Amino acid sequence: MAKRPFKRILVTGATGFLGRHVVPALHEATGAQVIGVNRLDYDLLKPGAAEAMLRDIRPDAVVHLAAKVGGIVANRKYPADFFYENIVINTHTFHACYEFGVKKFLTFIGGCSYPAKAPSPIREEYMWDGYPQPESAPYSVAKKMMLVQSESYRRQYGFNSVVLIPGNVYGEYDNFNLEYAHVIPALIRRFIEARDQGLPSVRCLGSGRPTRDFVYAGDVAELTGWFLLHYDSSEPVNISTGTRTSIRELAETIRRLTGFSGEIEWDTSAPDGQMDKIFSVERLHSLGLKCSTTLEDGLRKTIAWFEQARKEGTARL
Repeated sequence: MAKRPFKRILVTGATGFLGRHVVPALHEATGAQVIGVNRLDYDLLKPGAAEAMLRDIRPDAVVHLAAKVGGIVANRKYPADFFYENIVINTHTFHACYEFGVKKFLTFIGGCSYPAKAPSPIREEYMWDGYPQPESAPYSVAKKMMLVQSESYRRQYGFNSVVLIPGNVYGEYDNFNLEYAHVIPALIRRFIEARDQGLPSVRCLGSGRPTRDFVYAGDVAELTGWFLLHYDSSEPVNISTGTRTSIRELAETIRRLTGFSGEIEWDTSAPDGQMDKIFSVERLHSLGLKCSTTLEDGLRKTIAWFEQARKEGTARL
């Protein structure tokens, strides 16, 4: 039997959206003991919490998912919270892992960290070519500092860390609270509720013309294990499909899959935001990797999960 490079892997934010996918995938990929924690276990905003967590669990690898996240509505309403909480959690947790002697640290930042005017498909080397979308910049700038911390700690201390950049992630366990939800969970909830209430239409903001690159959370989780085991660089990698889907096409697909028979009303007085945001997956493919779940298959899984979780009272509403 081959020697396992890691015996104990700690996952922060383990009960969050992506964490619920990553924890089982890591166990399957590595065969290691995977210990998941959340804010109730260790509040990483508090001084000394990261150090206490590492002393208690004694991991040799850390996958850091703990973060304050939310959709555009929440980002506009609470910009200071999004900046402060993310910069504090990330900076302290990363440094504590270095000081503790963790063998490897892996984390994610959002594709929103790329410059607002970056041309699509967005390559990893475009990261520092401009300022992100202003609406989410407090969050995205705080997150992209992980790239600086990763490179500088590798250069000065030889600390092995990896930063991955997923596209627009969706899937089971997502947040369906309309103030915090991203576009897919928001649309799923609105179409299902409109269907159940017999409403004649659903109002969607904007023209529907903007295009985005969506990636299923299960694919991201599956690749996390590979990067933890095989990738040793501070050069970031986009994790997405590289597939262009318009918001109009997305809404029409969700309408069909949820069984809503009414109309979609597009509120063109609302801003569209960035018109085209697709991620280059050349670097991902050069490693022999890809995200294979189609958008329709991923949406079917997500809708089925939401319908069941809503009945059970476990969906985040």
